[in-house]
Amino acid sequence: MPTIVHEFAWPDRVVIGTVGLPGSRTFYLQVRAGARIVSIALEKQQSALLAEKIDEILDQLSAYEGNPFSIPATTPIELVDNDPLDQPVEAEFRTAAMSLGWDPSTVQVVMEAYWYDDENADVDPEALEPSESLVVRMPVGTARAFAKRTREVVGAGRPMCPLCGEPIDPDGHTCLLSEI
Repeated sequence: MPTIVHEFAWPDRVVIGTVGLPGSRTFYLQVRAGARIVSIALEKQQSALLAEKIDEILDQLSAYEGNPFSIPATTPIELVDNDPLDQPVEAEFRTAAMSLGWDPSTVQVVMEAYWYDDENADVDPEALEPSESLVVRMPVGTARAFAKRTREVVGAGRPMCPLCGEPIDPDGHTCLLSEI
């Protein structure tokens, strides 16, 4: 069966957002071009790693001597997006694997997310063709804004216990380290 590919070459919007309360939030990567919207579910850790790696790619390009590309060091103010996810949020799939790359021909960060059919859960994902994928090509300013927003969304969860590092729920927290 051929892979279903959702591809966005120059999206109007690409953001990470959540649905639910801290502690039970679901993270979504949402992309919009015109009236077309695709949302995929992903883990909080995947979101955080995406932001980190996108900034890393842009920082490396910026620091590269002889770099012909204009890479913003910070988020361009006109690209800041603090709006909620477009509704309704319906995930096309839950992300199983992701990749990031750089396309110098279009000066874009390329993000890919893949889902593999559950019937092949015991097989090495590298040996399989994904059942569905999302490919997003972001200009450098959009990528910088995406990373900034993603860090803010990830950081807006439950506060962490300063002793054990576990999240503190709204109804309290039993820290095993405080009893030692």
